[in-house]
Amino acid sequence: MDAFLASRVLAKDDDWADSIARAVGMQTAADDVVRAVVQQARQNGATWQVIGDALGVSRQAAFQRYGKPIDPRTGEPMNTTPLPGVAELAASVVADLAAGHWARVTERLDPTMRDGLSEDALAAAWAQLVGLSGAFEGRGEPEVARAGDLTITNTPLAFEAGDYTARISFRDDRTIAGLHILEGQKS
Repeated sequence: MDAFLASRVLAKDDDWADSIARAVGMQTAADDVVRAVVQQARQNGATWQVIGDALGVSRQAAFQRYGKPIDPRTGEPMNTTPLPGVAELAASVVADLAAGHWARVTERLDPTMRDGLSEDALAAAWAQLVGLSGAFEGRGEPEVARAGDLTITNTPLAFEAGDYTARISFRDDRTIAGLHILEGQKS
């Protein structure tokens, strides 16, 4: 089967751009087939666990990719598209934390968060992390997911003697609705 598929894509000449474009077209078509089969499986009663096992992922990952959550408040399909540019936004919040720019972070908080988290409290929380695990060394790439009205990012953080995850929730207006530093690397 692989040889058959490859023969439909590989060029005998050096037109690699055309070969790549054909391969991407096949990949898109295959993704469409998988999506249709998953929808049919769900309509016929397959659980997300069964679908996740077949895809080689968790049931949650399968649902997040192929599910269509319904908003219990309205009965309408929920927006599952993450806020554009949110990975860069999360990275900039982490950079501000690491640089001690507490005011920059608190300015981004939504009103509820701003009422509950002062610059001094934020600085004290970061100092506690440094006291437990040493100096901040760097961050990984943020993972992004949409959950209801929020886009949630999980950014791996590395300190001298410990790993953490910065879980930052953003509203659609790009304000921070939640800021948590979790011990260990989370997904």
